[in-house]
Amino acid sequence: MIRSPLLRTIRTGIHSLMLHKLRSMLTTLGVLFGTSSVISMLAIGEGASYEAQEQIKLLGSQNVILRSVKPPDNPNSSSNSRVITYGITDADFQRIEQTFPGVGHVVPVRMLQQEIRVADRALNPRLMATTPLYQEVTGRLLWEGRFISKEDERNLSNVCVLGTEVARYLFPFESALGQRVKIGSDYFTVVGTLAPRISQSGTPAAPGTEVTGEIFIPFQTARQWFGKLQVKRRAGSRTMEQVDLHEVVIEVTDPKSVPYVAAATREMLQRFHKTPDYEVVVPLELLARAEETKRIFSIVLGSIAGISLLVGGIGIMNVMLATVTERTREIGIRRALGAKRRDIVTQFLVETVCLSVGGGLMGVALGLAIPLVVEHFADMRTIVTLSAPVLAFTISAGTGVLFGIYPAWRAAAMDPVEALRHE
Repeated sequence: MIRSPLLRTIRTGIHSLMLHKLRSMLTTLGVLFGTSSVISMLAIGEGASYEAQEQIKLLGSQNVILRSVKPPDNPNSSSNSRVITYGITDADFQRIEQTFPGVGHVVPVRMLQQEIRVADRALNPRLMATTPLYQEVTGRLLWEGRFISKEDERNLSNVCVLGTEVARYLFPFESALGQRVKIGSDYFTVVGTLAPRISQSGTPAAPGTEVTGEIFIPFQTARQWFGKLQVKRRAGSRTMEQVDLHEVVIEVTDPKSVPYVAAATREMLQRFHKTPDYEVVVPLELLARAEETKRIFSIVLGSIAGISLLVGGIGIMNVMLATVTERTREIGIRRALGAKRRDIVTQFLVETVCLSVGGGLMGVALGLAIPLVVEHFADMRTIVTLSAPVLAFTISAGTGVLFGIYPAWRAAAMDPVEALRHE
């Protein structure tokens, strides 16, 4: 007995919507696009944030990275041949290794500019001279073979480890292990290849330009064969650069000590370097900034999409107010036949909830499809979290109830006699 009038009222509301199919469909479009925009915007923002954070994590959240930065060229210099000395020095490396507390390992890295050649195949990847600790500190994984060893360092061995892209380009049809490659004017034996890092893009990179476009050789071997001077020839001039270390990776034993080690490193470098020919990169700080940027980005995108839902809700209220005016005589007849105010309120609320829920469901479906389309055609990673569609649908349903209350109340508050007189 209690359910029968309620079900009859719900059927009446749905029947009223079906009498005006086109108007009902157009009314739901605002909610549909608002809901889909919430989901798709949050998915795109989440994907962009994930890519940025993954790139930062690859650097190591417990590491502090020092990099040499070439100072700007002096326009007043007229010399065609000069030596430029800058960057992180061996003395800096020793101070960090011997005096800094809370430091586990300190790994030196030198970047060399040499052509890599096998038969008629040649390329110029990142040639990095480093120590065996580099793999442990950076977490790089091997694909096959081994990394540089302490024996290689002691014996000044001509061995190298290839990145995946380099190995694939130089030896496309066979394993690179045991093969000989020409680096500059000397030959090196391949003892291992690195596993590829997670690609953030589906587009294949050119050999030597991707994150695995690297070659590693023993640090002391590089000093023996290539020295510290690097010659760069340009049109009409020749520049010689002397850089002790292009990069130093500091592994901090306790993550809580990372900010203190970074601050001490900056202070030490400022004291011993007259010009800022270095930079200090702290992945932990970058990660915190990336997460903060993600939070702000999500708020901004969510607000923009929320405005779309608000506009859709206002559209529902506008249509329902027009419907109330259009159906004044119908409301009067129902009241005269014994319908109570709550029946009128329920009928109009049922209509608004059906519009908002229907638009919300279609919006969720469209919102889940848009990120897939973006990921496929724009080659951009998108991530749809469970909270996005749940939040979007909840807001859309709540919008329908909120903006349907006033039209429903206005319809129920009509005087039955005045309603029956309405033309």
